[in-house]
Amino acid sequence: MTQIRGPPPRCMDIHEFHENRERRMDLLMSEEHRGIKRFLALDSGAYRDDALDGRTKELLGLVASTVLRCQECITYHAEKCLEHGWSKDELLDALNVALVVGGSITIPHIQEVWETIAQIDE
Repeated sequence: MTQIRGPPPRCMDIHEFHENRERRMDLLMSEEHRGIKRFLALDSGAYRDDALDGRTKELLGLVASTVLRCQECITYHAEKCLEHGWSKDELLDALNVALVVGGSITIPHIQEVWETIAQIDE
């Protein structure tokens, strides 16, 4: 049986990503929903230094986002990983873990990480 798939993910332009993310977050936060604000605080708190440092947690976020195939999350965490000083070799090694855990379906998303890194390096 042939599985029908949608088009492959398109790597987001990094500038477009920042503009859209900020605009959409501002729109969401303007609603003053306590549950959403609590979750977002929990999310940002999860990446603070603790038993694991924030740098390591960002790498874990990139791997998890790749396995979950969240396009915006991948772009966000790829950029954060570069800001935290992860080398391309280290990122590629971590993405290999994502590939093993998530299977071949993650390959287009790993390619997306690499396109994002290329845009940032420009």
